[in-house]
Amino acid sequence: MKLLDEFKQFAMRGNVVDMAVGIIIGGAFGKIVSSFVSDVIMPPLGLLIGGVRFTDLSITLKQQVIDTATSVITPAVTINYGNFIQVVFDFVIIAFAIFSMIKIMNNLNRKKVEDQTPPPPPPKPADIQLLTEIRDLLKKDQK
Repeated sequence: MKLLDEFKQFAMRGNVVDMAVGIIIGGAFGKIVSSFVSDVIMPPLGLLIGGVRFTDLSITLKQQVIDTATSVITPAVTINYGNFIQVVFDFVIIAFAIFSMIKIMNNLNRKKVEDQTPPPPPPKPADIQLLTEIRDLLKKDQK
């Protein structure tokens, strides 16, 4: 029963719940960015470089083998570097979006901390300040 209690304590900790929410939102955010890149950014970019669809770019290492009835006996062996380019664009955009969000959050947190800084301590009373100066002068003379 002790193991179950420890697991329950671990699972109900705030960090675990926050991490789970972050992973779920991150997965959804990744899908949105992938769609944005493949459906919005890549078509105009492909048009600029001559109407190329990046996901169609590949190098064929071995052609497919087809029998007389046009059914594929052996599929083609290809290196799909266009798909890799697509994934790299996805990563760069996701990384930039996360960087931007963290930068904004850090700026907001910095403003909160600046607003919460305690006021400077009140100045010492004149008699204590005078005694401190006298003490410092006596120390200086003894050296």
